[in-house]
Amino acid sequence: MAGSGTAHLRGEDALLSVRNLVVEYHTDAGTVQAVSDVSFDVLPGETLGIVGESGCGKSSMGRAVLRLGGMTSGEISCAGERIDRADEKTMRALRRDMQMIFQNALGSLNPRRHVKEIVAEGLAIDGVPKAERDRRATDMLEEVGLTPERFSDMLPRQLSGGQAQRVAIARALALRPKLLVCDEPVSALDVSVQAQILNLMEKLKPEFDLTVVFIAHDLAVVRSVSDRVLVMYLGKVCEFGDSVEVYDNPVHPYTRALLESVPLPDPDRPFTGSPLEGDVPSPLAPPTGCRFSGRCPAAQERCARSEPEIREVLPGRFAACHYPLAAAADLPDPDARAAAADRREPQGREHEPTGRRPEGA
Repeated sequence: MAGSGTAHLRGEDALLSVRNLVVEYHTDAGTVQAVSDVSFDVLPGETLGIVGESGCGKSSMGRAVLRLGGMTSGEISCAGERIDRADEKTMRALRRDMQMIFQNALGSLNPRRHVKEIVAEGLAIDGVPKAERDRRATDMLEEVGLTPERFSDMLPRQLSGGQAQRVAIARALALRPKLLVCDEPVSALDVSVQAQILNLMEKLKPEFDLTVVFIAHDLAVVRSVSDRVLVMYLGKVCEFGDSVEVYDNPVHPYTRALLESVPLPDPDRPFTGSPLEGDVPSPLAPPTGCRFSGRCPAAQERCARSEPEIREVLPGRFAACHYPLAAAADLPDPDARAAAADRREPQGREHEPTGRRPEGA
């Protein structure tokens, strides 16, 4: 299997290290390789955003990191502990430091338990005395903006989507984990509630000294919450780098196409991008060479026969591409630089910090 490159890895300083991860699903039609030889690091206190189209392997990778889904091969380490080698007893202890927030908040909550019991569930499994877990569950409800007197005895079916996600956040943080994996945590919420949940998570991150893996397909959301961004296509890493730099000046053709696919807020503004041709290849039979080559406007013969390894193409910017896009700064003409910057202006919205945690969301 061709290596995916190691130029973007950051070594011993990482809290989470993933090396050559492969996740496969066996179906009647054949074997689907959802994650194909992916490696990355997340530093302590960092938020890594993982973005890509539906079906690119983001969620499969997130679940594999926490051993909530199977992995075919690879190595996963968190705080120096090998997750992929851990037995069930060891894994139960390690999960105190690793928690997940799911896309379907209501579906992730036990429908027969009251909110306070749900928040305290992990503490009970961890053997915390009842009086202490009640106190900590009450504190966590207050942290996420839910009044304990009102919400403690509610059942999940009595909660709105935003309230259910707040309960899920409280449950995940009750054990004071080091690593939080967020799998599309706001995609099922409306825009105003999305902003409130994102503001809440940004407030809690320094308070709980969290390291976060944030998985989403909403490009604006990933940019606004992430320090680094990892872009995936059909199970492979395309690009990695600082979130602002990746969004302002993408170096992989797929990243640029992904950004240009965001609807323009101004209907009178002309579309300056190049729409992608063709469909996403079947994961049952991915193409040889670069998996994006069949749809890439810059593809050449080499792309179809040779898989590119990820390498540093600009300082701190990494891409798995034989012919990465030139940086705007490399253009000699100031007018050309300005035009390139304008074409690459990111679309979408950022959440507006409000500093408030209303109960009704």
